[in-house]
Amino acid sequence: MPERNENIRNLLQTRVLEHGDKVFLISEADEREFSYRAFLALVDRTANLLRSHGVAKGDVVSLLMPNSAEYIVAYFACWTLGALAGPINSLLKPEEIEWTLENSESKLLLVGSDFLAKLEGRRSPKYIVFDDAEAATEGFDETPPLAEISADDDAVIIYTSGTTGKPKGCLLTHGNLVSNARQIVEWLGFGPEDRLLSVMPLFHMNAVSVTTMSALYAGGSTVVSPKFSASRFWEIIRKYSITSFGSVATMLSMLLASREKSERPEDASAEEQSTLRFAMCGSAPVPAEVLNRFEETFGCLVVEGYGLSESTCRSTFNPPNKGRRPGSCGLPIGNEMRVVDESNNDVDNGELGEIVLRGPNIFRGYFKNPEATAKAFEGGWFHTGDIGYRDDDGFYFIADRKSDMIIRGGENIYPREIDELLFTHPSVASAAAIGVPDDLYGEEVEAFIVLREGQNATEADLIEFCREHLADYKCPKRIHFLTEIPKGPTGKLLKRELAKLRSDGRESAKL
Repeated sequence: MPERNENIRNLLQTRVLEHGDKVFLISEADEREFSYRAFLALVDRTANLLRSHGVAKGDVVSLLMPNSAEYIVAYFACWTLGALAGPINSLLKPEEIEWTLENSESKLLLVGSDFLAKLEGRRSPKYIVFDDAEAATEGFDETPPLAEISADDDAVIIYTSGTTGKPKGCLLTHGNLVSNARQIVEWLGFGPEDRLLSVMPLFHMNAVSVTTMSALYAGGSTVVSPKFSASRFWEIIRKYSITSFGSVATMLSMLLASREKSERPEDASAEEQSTLRFAMCGSAPVPAEVLNRFEETFGCLVVEGYGLSESTCRSTFNPPNKGRRPGSCGLPIGNEMRVVDESNNDVDNGELGEIVLRGPNIFRGYFKNPEATAKAFEGGWFHTGDIGYRDDDGFYFIADRKSDMIIRGGENIYPREIDELLFTHPSVASAAAIGVPDDLYGEEVEAFIVLREGQNATEADLIEFCREHLADYKCPKRIHFLTEIPKGPTGKLLKRELAKLRSDGRESAKL
């Protein structure tokens, strides 16, 4: 049931009363530690800093920072005011950042100094460099700003790829975040003794929900690390007695590869990581070989899960100790879940259909996009766009994506954005980007191009063009040249046919 009377501020205050002197947040980069009480005081000073710049309930405060204690403080300061935290993917190019700031109607930007260059020559709201929260809030009162906040008030606007090629602002409420944290904690059995590692980027809901909000809900602790490092990972696990961490399949593969290259005996001792209960892994399925090798090598269970930004984060877990189904994304952890046909009728177990969701963790809609919101909630359930099935025991399996979404190393990429950019190149007559299997990242981006008559742009030319305008992770790693791109009777590009051409080695053939 929804926690109708709960908001994030109330949850934090409750945990301060229960665990005031206990360490809540640790900054791995510089070893700073914040007790629950000290964290609340810093959050309140930061909230008053934001308020001094005109931020009020309902305003958007954009966040463009590296993983840090400051990032987490900024989130909670926004929530204290009833403002919306607007995390921005720091991998984006300046023009992409500018678009996000404008589309979200951002009132203020908190930015790390490392990213100031991305703002040069671009329109942006007023900004504050927020490298050091203690220094930035010196002299500000710790008296909390008063704001009436309900579970239904917006807490986050996070941009997620969609069917238009441009990202959509996904609105998550206080109730969504608290409910998903409760679902994760209750399903995985987190408690005050747990210490979770936030190594996933804080501009994604994974790190916010799975290892930050869940730590708070459990009365535990969270350790924030600037970025994932396979070479230092086990050192961090041992040093901070980490019990669980959020990850994507790419990270597990990198840890296995690092172990194979290592000659240090301490890296080969699973016993030294005895505090680690399990790895939580999402964004894309973990190949069975990687999952099995990771568990055998490190003595650490892998708990796969499924979810989207629109479901706050997690909707399912595949429980390792409850009859895990290989290849399944698991069982619902608190939201309702169905598989439906084109008429929104339930299909039989084992039959393919679209996965739809309903529950307290499901977002309320897209920012100023009523058409997309209405389409997403057709029939009163959120339509994920993922095609899957349910077995007779209630386990769900994702078979395909209804959209053409590419998931590369946990990053969602919508190929139409790449297509539309390539079409602007003077040498390109037609373009289509697709995702292709990749051992490390799960999927990689490749593009198929038809050149204009008389033009001779090279693969290197077009890749460099993409790099000038798109985040590196979105850029094609290979370009295939065709005389024609296959189309259906309505003119729609048949991207499945491109994948077949590639696998057959016929990408240069005339169609």
